[in-house]
Amino acid sequence: MTTLFTPQDQAKFSRFHLRSILTTGMGVFADGYDLSSISVVLPLILTSFGIKKLDGLETSLLTGSALAGAAIGALVFGQLANKGRKRYYGIDVTLMAVAGLAQAFVPNVMTLIAVRFILGLGVGADYTLSPMIMGEHANAKDRGKSMALGFGVTWVIGAAVSALLDLSLTTMGASPDIVWRVVLGVSAVFPASVIYLRRKMPETTRYLARIAGDSRSATKIISEIDSVQEVKTTEQTIKDDNDISYYIRRNWKRFFAPIVLWFLFDIVAYSGILFGPSLIAKGIGMSAVSFSLLNTFLFTIPGALIGISVLDRIGRRPIQIVGFLGMAGGLLAFGLYSHSSTAMVPATGLLLYGMQNLFSQGGPGSVSASGLLGVELTPTKARGFVQGLTVAGGRVGATIAAFVFPALFKAYGESFAIYFLAAIAALAAVLTLILVPETKGLSLEESSMDVIVIDGTQVPSFIEP
Repeated sequence: MTTLFTPQDQAKFSRFHLRSILTTGMGVFADGYDLSSISVVLPLILTSFGIKKLDGLETSLLTGSALAGAAIGALVFGQLANKGRKRYYGIDVTLMAVAGLAQAFVPNVMTLIAVRFILGLGVGADYTLSPMIMGEHANAKDRGKSMALGFGVTWVIGAAVSALLDLSLTTMGASPDIVWRVVLGVSAVFPASVIYLRRKMPETTRYLARIAGDSRSATKIISEIDSVQEVKTTEQTIKDDNDISYYIRRNWKRFFAPIVLWFLFDIVAYSGILFGPSLIAKGIGMSAVSFSLLNTFLFTIPGALIGISVLDRIGRRPIQIVGFLGMAGGLLAFGLYSHSSTAMVPATGLLLYGMQNLFSQGGPGSVSASGLLGVELTPTKARGFVQGLTVAGGRVGATIAAFVFPALFKAYGESFAIYFLAAIAALAAVLTLILVPETKGLSLEESSMDVIVIDGTQVPSFIEP
């Protein structure tokens, strides 16, 4: 059935979509840089402030403060999103730019922890707003690859840039104190570069028509998205007058899926992101920078490219299940090797651990962690609220990883900590099988079940019987 959004859903990939990916993706690039750079320079920060333990409380607070801030930022801006997606788009990257620069000038560890908490507020806001805006602007055919490119690939490249900058400064002979301050401070450049572009982006058509009740403005933007077809301007209102609670009562099981799966994914992923370059790299005899760069270019980026290539052809559900199972298998193999070997061969250890990064980014990193499930499974009226909870769930999982993984590592050894992550990945595969419906190629109204049934025919819920 044709709806107001049909021309947008059926539009070919265009310059509009590319601009949307670049504008939202640069913020995600900054997210990847911010959340990964701390792990690369962590040993330098601890040494600079006279802290000797890699698995102490200061380490967990340094790695976890931005994540805790992101959880709060996601909840706040998820609520605000129903007052306008664009209205707050730019505040997120402004927070990231100001706090990012402030990191270079902190006098002590506790100040750096506080500054990174503020940085996290911006990251959480961006993780909530960017997937919604990109998803609501996208066409149905390319929505999966667009979001995987805008979130999965750009995040990974941002993480790689932080490690390359660290390597360059170290090679040039900069002092450790200068290295970590420059690496963290440079993070301000990336979000600052897109503040203007984000303010110039149009409001999303779904927000205008379904929440603001402005169908006329929505059709004008649809005309810009689909420049081939003639889109007639309409005054007919299709505003959704239901409360968010209506959708929660009706679809809470579907909303639960993206929240719990991002939560579980981030426990596994951020244990590696935050402590791979320090604890795991040390165990296989590699430097933090070498470990980060080799994992990124040999495993994570190839995994992201695989995810982009199959997401809209094979589907979200199967690649996420295979991805979680591959993560579990890679971690299990690495744990067994770590347990049985008194001196791990660096290349073997890197290969086994790297396989979980390949499957991670090729599966749930391109589905759950791109915000795709939260966007596709939630009606427009409830999308901001649920996306905020989904991002917060992921950040809570990542924060737990910041404290639990080093504690398990210290108390029970590396193999036990790795087995723990493998078990979580396996559980997530089972939950994906049970909870996640396939949504490839569907309009957002269809994928979110924002429909009613009249005489056996599915009709968008905003059309009265």
